Amino acid sequence: MELVLYIFSIWFIISPFFPATGHPHWFFRTADFVRLQSIAIELVLLGLLIFFSWKFSTFEWVLVGGLIFAIGYQLHKVYKYSSLHPRKKPDFPSDGCVSILAANVLQDNKEFDKFLAECNSFDPDLILTMESNKDWEEGLRTLEETHPFSEKIPLENYYGMHLYSKKELLDLTTQNQVEEDVPSIFFNYVLDNGQKIFFACLHPAPPSPTENETSEERDAELIITGKHIRNLEKPTVVCGDMNDVVWSRTTRLLKKMTGMIDPRIGRGFFPTYHADYWFMRFPLDHLFHTKDLFVKEMVRTKHFGSDHFGMYYEIHLKKKTVTPPKPKLNGDEKEEIRELIDRAD
Repeated sequence: MELVLYIFSIWFIISPFFPATGHPHWFFRTADFVRLQSIAIELVLLGLLIFFSWKFSTFEWVLVGGLIFAIGYQLHKVYKYSSLHPRKKPDFPSDGCVSILAANVLQDNKEFDKFLAECNSFDPDLILTMESNKDWEEGLRTLEETHPFSEKIPLENYYGMHLYSKKELLDLTTQNQVEEDVPSIFFNYVLDNGQKIFFACLHPAPPSPTENETSEERDAELIITGKHIRNLEKPTVVCGDMNDVVWSRTTRLLKKMTGMIDPRIGRGFFPTYHADYWFMRFPLDHLFHTKDLFVKEMVRTKHFGSDHFGMYYEIHLKKKTVTPPKPKLNGDEKEEIRELIDRAD
């Protein structure tokens, strides 16, 4: 029993630091995804060590100290995304709004009616689906009655996307930024006051044993999108299933280089995957926005048969606010950006 406890303790002391190596292989990146679960396991291990080893040897003191340090390190990573973190001012005078429901619907899921019920319940201006194929396109046909403007990319590789809008979308383009048949959608949405908001809708492939062996392609797509946004001087939103957690180095770099805000800070983790297993859920579906916008309402959908929950956002333009300049980057950050993009070439 003690040997098993020691082995588990050593593993959970060391593994939380794997992502800090910067290695792109999925083995080193997985620890970023399971930080919440890892903290819970470390607390259990700490309790077991104290219970079974009330007369501590030097080695056991080292294990206890290591677990406490690992717990502290991980809490530092995730705390501000919890509902315990103080929220900055959540509401501002609004100069117009747009709402979006974004969801990875799971290609093999056939419960179209349940998802349509969510769409009807929230009645968003925009509906973005990911992993949607021809079957989903047919299953969501009734959306075109309320959302007549659309962009349809039905694929059978789990990377199809569909976008439905109540209004006509300007400058609508689709791009395979890094990988063939892994599309992204870009467009401008015009508010009632005439102000344009730029949207980037992403669904990069994750690092995993069954997909990409490394995070290079995902990281490159996020950073390439960030480079494009750095050249814009308008309100901007990035959303989608990004197959990354908000506290990872790459996502933090994306927010740093664009000056974008994560509206979940102080609201809660909003874990969206895996919808079927409450104990193995990670926040993978995100929305980031520039500081001239604010999110008034942010709601996770009910379960509709997918392995993801969807997310609904009500995005407002701040009144009498201009888009702030993008943050300055230091030399190390610029070099990291170049390396992340070059790795995927």
